[in-house]
Amino acid sequence: MKTVRFSDLNLDKNVLKAIDDMGFEEPSKIQAEVIPVLLEGYDAIGQAQTGTGKTLAFGAPILNKMEKTGNINSLILTPTRELAVQVNDELVRIAKYTSAKLLPVYGGQPIERQIRAIRRGVDIIVGTPGRVLDLIKRKVINLKHIKFLILDEGDQMLDMGFIGDIEAIIKASNNNRQTMLFSATMPNAIKKLAKRYMKPDAKHISVVRNVMTVSTVEQYYYEIKHRDRFESLCRILDVEEPLSSIIFCKTKRGVDELAQALQARGYNAEGMHGDMNQNQRLQTLNRFKEGSIELLVATDVAARGIDIEDVSHVINYDLPQDTESYVHRIGRTGRAKKEGVAYSLVTSKEYPMLKLIQRTTKSKIKRKEIPTIDDIFHSKYRSIVNRAKEALEKDDYKKFVPLVSKLDEDYSLVDISAALMNLLYHKEISFDYSKNDIGSFSNDYTRLFISVGQMDRLKPKVLVRFLCSNAQISSKSIGDIDIMKKFSFVNVNKDVVRPILQHCSGKILSGRRATIQISKPKHSRI
Repeated sequence: MKTVRFSDLNLDKNVLKAIDDMGFEEPSKIQAEVIPVLLEGYDAIGQAQTGTGKTLAFGAPILNKMEKTGNINSLILTPTRELAVQVNDELVRIAKYTSAKLLPVYGGQPIERQIRAIRRGVDIIVGTPGRVLDLIKRKVINLKHIKFLILDEGDQMLDMGFIGDIEAIIKASNNNRQTMLFSATMPNAIKKLAKRYMKPDAKHISVVRNVMTVSTVEQYYYEIKHRDRFESLCRILDVEEPLSSIIFCKTKRGVDELAQALQARGYNAEGMHGDMNQNQRLQTLNRFKEGSIELLVATDVAARGIDIEDVSHVINYDLPQDTESYVHRIGRTGRAKKEGVAYSLVTSKEYPMLKLIQRTTKSKIKRKEIPTIDDIFHSKYRSIVNRAKEALEKDDYKKFVPLVSKLDEDYSLVDISAALMNLLYHKEISFDYSKNDIGSFSNDYTRLFISVGQMDRLKPKVLVRFLCSNAQISSKSIGDIDIMKKFSFVNVNKDVVRPILQHCSGKILSGRRATIQISKPKHSRI
């Protein structure tokens, strides 16, 4: 079956560019089926669950066909203020390269402020039925020229008693509009509404998701703050020590940044996404199958079709945009009747999506605490002891006995063993953990500004090597790295600030002479 791309859907280049920036490599089922129908001008009924990408399904065609006329072009009705804000935010991202002006309107906010914004000129309004009807009655909103009317989460609006408001709004709108109705279920009231107010040739598109559970996969989530996402991942990796793990990111850029950040910390990681050619992807996949790559960082599209029996862990660094993708992701582990583990890093804003995933997949995703430094220490200790026991059962170590015997003259064997374990421990710890509580920020760090960034093709690994070689410091002195378009920030131990400023500032970094200055401390984000 041919893979459908957004570029196959006849969307405007500005809309496609925004979608690419959002990191979506291919449309979801509802998007692939609804977008062509709406672009052809048909009214449409889209039956699909929340979390399937409906906003993009109607937002892309609206922006694709929008013409500046000085009137309100589109109205999107949502049942709640929270959904109105969410839909508006998504549409703003899709409209990034257009001149469209958007405004959310809902109760609980001063109506005068919304009135002033509408009078200044708005192309798309996203609002709740009550507030929209109020603005119509005040003659602030005129829908006689609108081109598009969208009813989002239709069944919820009816359940909440908005049927009267909705009908009043529809009657006040342009009869020649294009109407779109999205609903998870199709009760009789929705069918009657559609029949009464939509064109006879309206298309009914139903995307029924297969409810799948993966019984051989243990599912967990970690509650994190976005700024701590990368360190949280490092802690999990250092405690779990997965032999073969796929780490999923939402976007191609996210894959590149995370893979580079992991490599800079010494992890055996490679990235894989849709911008890589087929030969590159196959080579990376083969190295992963052979075990020469332990951590494969990938997008959903790149990981499709991966059939490897020995993937021990799947980690959702970013939650996917729909539940079906979540099921496909965690299905990469727990194969061939083996047990697998799936971890998801979740911020407070992502909790609704996590709950939707649990409800739809009918699975229990258990909470786990982010590992502390003590957890990491004991995990590494057990690992080192087990390897030492395995070595003692062989004869390979005996050639070192005479050398250790000489050390025994000055030190106790217990101290010698502890020193060697300490060396092994610090060799295996890649992230410079400073506090047990991941949410706290170490005052021992200073944030530096560096006048080299993404446009100079600077990578975290290159920056770490540059600082270490010129200032003669350890990589453990370097904390979070935040590479922006034209400049970068890096957190470093206070005791290495002076050698960095003395020996690195003014040197060539990524083909450009670097200026390095002390900046205001700030947590970075991967």
